[in-house]
Amino acid sequence: MIRFSLILALGTLVSQAIGQDGSRLRQAFERLDANGDLQLSVAEIDAFPRIKAHLGQEADSDGDGNLTRQEFLRAIMENMTSAADPAPLPPTDPDNAAELGPGIHIRTVTVGDDTRRYRIHVPENYAPETATPVVLIFHGGGGNPDSMVHISRMDEKSEDAGFLAVYPFGTGRELDRGLTFNGGECCGYAMFNEVDDVGFVRALLDDISSVAKVDAGAVFATGLSNGGIMSYRIAAELAGRIAAIAPVGGPLMMASIEPSRPVAVMHFHGTGDAFAPFEGGRGVRGNMDFRSVDHSIQTWVEANACDRTPVVEVLPDAVDDGTTVTRKTWRNGKDGTEVVLVEIEGGGHTWPGVQASGAAAFLGVSTRDISANDMMWEFFQKHARRAPPNGPEHAAR
Repeated sequence: MIRFSLILALGTLVSQAIGQDGSRLRQAFERLDANGDLQLSVAEIDAFPRIKAHLGQEADSDGDGNLTRQEFLRAIMENMTSAADPAPLPPTDPDNAAELGPGIHIRTVTVGDDTRRYRIHVPENYAPETATPVVLIFHGGGGNPDSMVHISRMDEKSEDAGFLAVYPFGTGRELDRGLTFNGGECCGYAMFNEVDDVGFVRALLDDISSVAKVDAGAVFATGLSNGGIMSYRIAAELAGRIAAIAPVGGPLMMASIEPSRPVAVMHFHGTGDAFAPFEGGRGVRGNMDFRSVDHSIQTWVEANACDRTPVVEVLPDAVDDGTTVTRKTWRNGKDGTEVVLVEIEGGGHTWPGVQASGAAAFLGVSTRDISANDMMWEFFQKHARRAPPNGPEHAAR
């Protein structure tokens, strides 16, 4: 599997391969394709032994011994979000310890016949007797919780704001890599195997509530790419338990929704996103037709009964990084909800405010004009449900 050492081996080639529209990523393949036949032969791969060492047989999807450009790009991107070689995961808590203390824990829950895991970061200022907010943070397709910690820096925000940062593990052929979530019409292993990720989130929230005093009106979700897609799905299907979501670079991958109650939405998306295109359709990976950002926004504007015309604000262009940011807010939804689109002109498939580096640089430009972490936390606080539901709907959904 391609990991960070592959990116180091590419060296200068990688730094030149960064592009907002995917064209330079294709140029990286062309630099390796010595004879220009649009596939990498065994000899061409052998010329880069460190790359060869990390190109598993699964990269050659048709088994013909060569890598087409599509196979090469897919192999890179399916492993990009896990390519930072994070520190080893801490061991699973023995017997799911009855109480949580500050630090990092790995807990398990049972969903049907499956054992599922999640990583939870408990901040130093956590007070067991105080009702504490929870933020679910879903990794991207091909990633894992540790890669998401690296990409999002949400552990740092957890320490600053005092919420429990919860990172669910997706599922895949391997235990800790190449993991995906079933977000409806996406993605990968989890979708094709009809994994019950909604049931997983329900069980996860029940488990956290058994070991921590959770503010049931302040449970939120975010995620990148497939993780953003998953946050949309749980907002639609667990609306009684999720107060607000903030997807990043991941659209709603459901044709329609029927949430049991309104959920506030803040969506971050770059217009230069080459992997989940702003207008929808196929990105550089070419194996998924994404729904558009407009479909995502308008579906939730209708579901929440918000104003049909947004309030538009051009945010300060604080950093000369090739991006500008516009915030569009559809106000006056039911129960005080809003739908917000943070449109990043020139932004890539990245986490706003966290500079993409190393392997993640392939994902495009990350705006430094805003901090997604700061904006979403302010939004979450604004839309917490101060009188959380206690009826049958909450217990069941």
